[in-house]
Amino acid sequence: MHLAPATIKKLYAKPEARPREALRAFRHYLQLPWWQRAVKRGFDIAVSLTAMILLAPLVPVVAFLIKRDSPGSFIYRQERVGLDRRSGKERRQSLNEVFGNDRRRTKSDRRHSVVELDSFVRPQGTPFTLLKLRSMFDDAESAGVLLTDPEDPRITRVGRLLRKYRLDEIPQFWNVLRGDMSVVGPRPERAGIIEEMLRGLRPDYRERLRFKPGITGLAQVSSGYDTSAFSMSDKLELDVRYINTYSLTQDFRICLKTFRVIFTGRGAL
Repeated sequence: MHLAPATIKKLYAKPEARPREALRAFRHYLQLPWWQRAVKRGFDIAVSLTAMILLAPLVPVVAFLIKRDSPGSFIYRQERVGLDRRSGKERRQSLNEVFGNDRRRTKSDRRHSVVELDSFVRPQGTPFTLLKLRSMFDDAESAGVLLTDPEDPRITRVGRLLRKYRLDEIPQFWNVLRGDMSVVGPRPERAGIIEEMLRGLRPDYRERLRFKPGITGLAQVSSGYDTSAFSMSDKLELDVRYINTYSLTQDFRICLKTFRVIFTGRGAL
């Protein structure tokens, strides 16, 4: 994946170096027990089916407006990185290979950490095709991957309306039914951006992949668009809080906050 120079500049606008402490904290995270995963999956299926049935009459209207506003398909597809399906033991081994006990490492070992990091920065999550209703011009990423902001000139007139009320996310309920995503979880990101975050800013960023990515989440309803590494780092802290304090009740609360954002057209997400 090709990152546009402007994207790299934004990612490194306000870097924060807190790798090792956060990394050690992540090592102690446990996967959800099977019954919680089953309940969360049942919640995902019920919400997605309900949403797709209720919103089905709206999709043809929106598709017509998108194609009338600008040429190109009304569906936008992009590869994102999903759930890291490795076991906890495999993940810990990967972390130890790169950030092992410093006291046991020689100066020569630390000198070769860059080589180890090159293998570490490759995201281990499962790639999948994210679906959205197109809100930008068809050639919006011809110059490479760019971070988006609300005033982005690449956004079409209809796209601004879709983004304001989050209607561009409707097709992702199909991603949820397929098992690629969850209704609530950390937002899925592109592999190139994850690699840049891992390489020099937040080596713990990959641990977001321990949960299925979500259409909405604590970070989405609490913060705005990602415009730099600083904002992405802040969202990571919120993702950490969500993962550490996960409960179905919290998912319900996040969904209620999401409804408020959708119906008012104001707020984060």
